[in-house]
Amino acid sequence: MSNERIDRLEERLAWLQRHITEQDKAMLEMAGQIDRLKVELTRLKQRSDSAPSGPDGAGPESERPPHY
Repeated sequence: MSNERIDRLEERLAWLQRHITEQDKAMLEMAGQIDRLKVELTRLKQRSDSAPSGPDGAGPESERPPHY
């Protein structure tokens, strides 16, 4: 009986290790996405800060949200 228990525990351990590896990959991918978004946000903020303001101070016409 102990061999069966050892086999089950080894299978469970292997499953958990695979699952953690998959989660690690997903977390690394999300961290990369966060980094890319931070870079893009910084770039857009810098571009917005250096762009000339329109008559109402809202920035260039092309960067204003559409009016509904």
